[in-house]
Amino acid sequence: MFGSSAIIRRQEFLIRALGGRCNNRTHHSYRSQSMMSGSGLEADALGILRSITPSLDPTRHKGQAGKIAVVGGCREYTGAPYFSAISALKIGADLSHVFCTKDAAPVIKTYSPELIVHPILEESYSVRDEDKKSISEKILAEVEKWMERFDCLVVGPGLGRDPFLLDCVRNIIKHARQSNVPIVIDGDGLFLVTNSLDLVSGYPLAILTPNVNEYKRLVQKVLNCEVNDQDAPQQVLLLAKWIGGVTILRKGISDLISDGNTVRSVSMFGSPRRCGGQGDILSGGVAVFVSWARQCISSAKGESAMNPTLLGAIAGSALMRKAASLAFENKRRSTLTGDIIECLGRSLEEICPAS
Repeated sequence: MFGSSAIIRRQEFLIRALGGRCNNRTHHSYRSQSMMSGSGLEADALGILRSITPSLDPTRHKGQAGKIAVVGGCREYTGAPYFSAISALKIGADLSHVFCTKDAAPVIKTYSPELIVHPILEESYSVRDEDKKSISEKILAEVEKWMERFDCLVVGPGLGRDPFLLDCVRNIIKHARQSNVPIVIDGDGLFLVTNSLDLVSGYPLAILTPNVNEYKRLVQKVLNCEVNDQDAPQQVLLLAKWIGGVTILRKGISDLISDGNTVRSVSMFGSPRRCGGQGDILSGGVAVFVSWARQCISSAKGESAMNPTLLGAIAGSALMRKAASLAFENKRRSTLTGDIIECLGRSLEEICPAS
């Protein structure tokens, strides 16, 4: 566990990194000012990452470094939930669960014995109309048994777009929100929330991680306009604000991150290789860092104006980009998602040594 002086030092750094003072009355003003502090919009991502990553302490027990759950995985897509869940473990979470369809579960289990796989989700083809209500209730009841244990939920990797499956996941998101569990929304989870914005609107512990096409659909739906790359920071800030203060991580050459109050960028490292699955790594990483940021902030006495979802998104972006850079140095054009995952531990060690 952190000593009190170490906690205070980390808190003070995080406040400086976001450009403000720990005073809720000046929360909005200092964050707006921070947009132009330092080198433009670029976040001190490595400093934030170092500050929220917990020390390896022999007095800690299993689960204290994070318990992450991924909701996704269907007949067609089994790799994405695995990439997200295993990345969370590789970064340092203690436990990683996957809630997937019964067809996907045996496949995902063969990828790694490290994951706790729950084969509870169903798709329309296997459910009669008259049974849908009872099965949906059964699925939610099974997830409810676990929800209070999780530090963060990732919704969307490999989820697919089956109508019944999406209806079940809609209920899971609602329950996670009621339980005050942070939710990272990626992949087909973004398809779901774009068409049902009420699921995340006004929930400050929701983090959306859209790629270029997913971001375009969000902008068209929420702002009723096209993507404006000339004023991208202001547009992502406005989008996050209009959805009610969720955090948005817009993936790109430079990742743009906003919670509706401020906007920061992460442009360090990165790779020109665009193999599929990198967004799944990012979603798992953001989930871990959001849980660590919440722990770090809650360890300090008194109130703090720092936003753990913003900190977690910045740290997750930086580590993913670092790992992709290392993997590309070695594999070049043949770089695959698995290569990047294997570089996560080394990347974190180089930034934040364990000893």
